Amino acid sequence: MIHLDGVATTYISEGDATAAATLPSPHTSTSRFFIDEIDVEAAGQPGAVVALGDSITDGYHSKVDANHRWPDRLAERLAERSGAAPVGVVNAGVSGNRILHDHPEDLFGPNALARLDRDVLSTPGLKWVVLMEGINDIGHSTSAELPEQDVTANRIIAGMKQIIARVHAHGAKTYIYGATLTPYEDTVFHGYYQPEGEAKRQAVNEWIRHGDFDAVIDFDAAVRDPNYPTRIRADYEVGDHLHPNDAGYKAMGDAVDLKLFE
Repeated sequence: MIHLDGVATTYISEGDATAAATLPSPHTSTSRFFIDEIDVEAAGQPGAVVALGDSITDGYHSKVDANHRWPDRLAERLAERSGAAPVGVVNAGVSGNRILHDHPEDLFGPNALARLDRDVLSTPGLKWVVLMEGINDIGHSTSAELPEQDVTANRIIAGMKQIIARVHAHGAKTYIYGATLTPYEDTVFHGYYQPEGEAKRQAVNEWIRHGDFDAVIDFDAAVRDPNYPTRIRADYEVGDHLHPNDAGYKAMGDAVDLKLFE
């Protein structure tokens, strides 16, 4: 398996370096190869939280330093807690991913509904899921000229409801939290932003805040421009008016209530 659009630095070394503290003479790539996860044994009974999302969870832009995404910041904060049980954070974001559709040319991975069992529910120790996905369901149909894949806010919400039901069915003590979709007006991606799409985002966010999730993480409130709430703050984005930079990711990670993971 290869994650072609990972856009994060991967370090590669020849030979068996599994016992080495640092990789000898590594070279780099911005794709991810073959191994998609590593399970480790830990003392006690640590729980795991899986962040299910798209590029805003996966990390998109070269200006975002490795390990500075919002799940990384969440992991740092969880690790800094004193006296709390350890929690593992799994980043299951895939750039370009959507809840409802696959790309006709097999870009951006299987949709979230199709990959939920593999990427989320199979995670050892799973206790929590954070879902932040749906903005590509809104934007791809117009930016990629896929009118047959145009979806309503209600269809996105229906997809979220399916994910919620499947996570709850996984176990009585498995929780799923909904993260609101962040602003994207004036994004540089041609055709991605449309006024009709913004209306869908607002409707989806309204449902996330008052719908069926076990709790809400309001990333929209964390990064939007208070003077222009349909745009991400200029100091929180990489320059494309869609993806957060390091400061934006930190604001997102800091906006998560750690009491949700007790």
